[in-house]
Amino acid sequence: MDMRIPAWLDGTLQPMDKLEVHRRGLRHPAISVFIIGPQGILLQRRAASKYHTPGLWANTCCTHPHWGEDPAACALRRLTEELGITNQPLEWREQVEYRADVGNGLTEHEVVEVYVGQGEPVVRINPDEVWETRWMTLEALETALADQPEQFTPWLRIYLSEHKAAIFR
Repeated sequence: MDMRIPAWLDGTLQPMDKLEVHRRGLRHPAISVFIIGPQGILLQRRAASKYHTPGLWANTCCTHPHWGEDPAACALRRLTEELGITNQPLEWREQVEYRADVGNGLTEHEVVEVYVGQGEPVVRINPDEVWETRWMTLEALETALADQPEQFTPWLRIYLSEHKAAIFR
């Protein structure tokens, strides 16, 4: 599998090794998806084998687009790859930029296109990517983030503290 993603180096977007991008904390494009249904927000717990933030709870899915890949197509691709979710309509909500230490000397400096989908899709977990999923109401998630922030990815904490109104409108 090609582990190269787009990253800005010397002001130019170019394909680079994903791990090197995170080691150097280079600014790079990403996508994040939130699926919202009657039970709340679909969260995933990252697989224990992930090279950063393993075992932490995150939004429905997130990733980096391949070189030349449209962000909306990337969001749909990754829903299928991680969670087996297909034919999920998504709505673009906003672009978010953040920088966060994700442990082990790695830094995420992402320019994220955030998408939201509605419904209760059938989930088929890819165990190489996802340990488990659960639904949480926004209120329960905010309480959990306040009580046990170490159980959640840095980006989920950032999204809820700084971008909640745009994502969950």
